[in-house]
Amino acid sequence: MEKIINIDGRDVKFKSTGATTLRYKAQFGEDYFEEIVKMSKNLQAGKATMDNFNLDVFYKIVWILAKTANKEIPTYLEWYDEFENFPIIEVATELQDLIQSTMVSKKK
Repeated sequence: MEKIINIDGRDVKFKSTGATTLRYKAQFGEDYFEEIVKMSKNLQAGKATMDNFNLDVFYKIVWILAKTANKEIPTYLEWYDEFENFPIIEVATELQDLIQSTMVSKKK
């Protein structure tokens, strides 16, 4: 699944594949699903506060989806440095379908 979003005046391609969650673990040493489930539980329980809502997870997921689409993008911090403005919540919301696609099965 792929999506292009205009961020800070440029089109950025994002992609989700079967390796997305593995790439996240390899890059950041954390379990993708565990991070998503923690955030989801806090949101659903209405407990999302700045103390337990980790925006770093969104930044990491967004970068992984961009890196999956374009192997040439720079490292995590260097890539974000390329943007003067990066509205992470808006971008993560736009990528919701891609993020969810890593967590659902098509098996019936």
